[in-house]
Amino acid sequence: MDIIVIYCTVPDKKLAKDITKVLMKHKLAACVSMIENVRSTFSWEGEINEEKEILLMIKTRRANYGKIKLVIEDMHSYTVPEIIALPIVDCSEDYLKWLVKETES
Repeated sequence: MDIIVIYCTVPDKKLAKDITKVLMKHKLAACVSMIENVRSTFSWEGEINEEKEILLMIKTRRANYGKIKLVIEDMHSYTVPEIIALPIVDCSEDYLKWLVKETES
């Protein structure tokens, strides 16, 4: 199985929607889930910060990771955006077929 979920946090709904639209338009993702009201605590430039963010869960093929990374880096407002890919170790056969179909170029 060659599918992944990419996690990316963004500061607001507008950026979440803008990134999602580009990914969907170019068939880079089969689905992007937006989880609002995420509280992130992180260290940045020697200080502990806490921010309210939106988490994007991007379901796609591993082959699309590089293009998705470029889209996020180009559009994102953070100096160092979170772009983390996790492998899917198992999923339903129907979901897999759907994901593959939706990300065919």
